[in-house]
Amino acid sequence: MLRWLWLALALWGAVHPMYYFVSFLAGNGWDMGVMIDAWYVNDSTRGLTWDLTIAALVLTIWIVAEVAVRRNWAALLAIPATFCIGVSCGLPLYLWFRSHPV
Repeated sequence: MLRWLWLALALWGAVHPMYYFVSFLAGNGWDMGVMIDAWYVNDSTRGLTWDLTIAALVLTIWIVAEVAVRRNWAALLAIPATFCIGVSCGLPLYLWFRSHPV
């Protein structure tokens, strides 16, 4: 039961933030440079950007360390999900993979 909650949260963590990313990019000519500049517009957004960057790095190290032991190679898919979508998708996706019996 909990395993499916992780998958549902991973889907929500992919769709919900992506709505805002796509809306922002559509309104700004699909220029990723403008989006990256917005991440550093003030101390609040800069702090959030660094918070999520550090969380993504820690999650990546955790995934790699556990995959080396558990040999659950499919769980590596959570790394690109983390960096291409966000921690809100990558973390529950990894927990979904991790909760699968090996």
